[in-house]
Amino acid sequence: QVQLVESGGGLVQAGGSLRLSCAASRSIFSINVMGWYRQAPGKQRELVARISSGGFTNYADSVKGRFTISRDNAKNTVYLQMNSVKPEDTAVYYCNARNPQVYWGQGTQVTVSS
Repeated sequence: QVQLVESGGGLVQAGGSLRLSCAASRSIFSINVMGWYRQAPGKQRELVARISSGGFTNYADSVKGRFTISRDNAKNTVYLQMNSVKPEDTAVYYCNARNPQVYWGQGTQVTVSS
């Protein structure tokens, strides 16, 4: 079992930056994949970015070059650095762990104003 708690969401102007954090209740060293998903109103939840235990990353095309995912195993935390945000990035952002069991956080709201 692992509990995930997201933080760092809020209101930001278009073009600005935000950093989301996902704190895990136990070591994430051995967790295969950690990721960030988002869900906008009326839309399905979609993958934003994920990072493997070996540090390999992949991103949704819509955020490539703007968002960066990283993990700090010593702090049991995964981050999502969001730069050059756009109004279409507005969504609830969820942290995800797969090991292979799947765990979700409760989400953090990100709102980008134009």
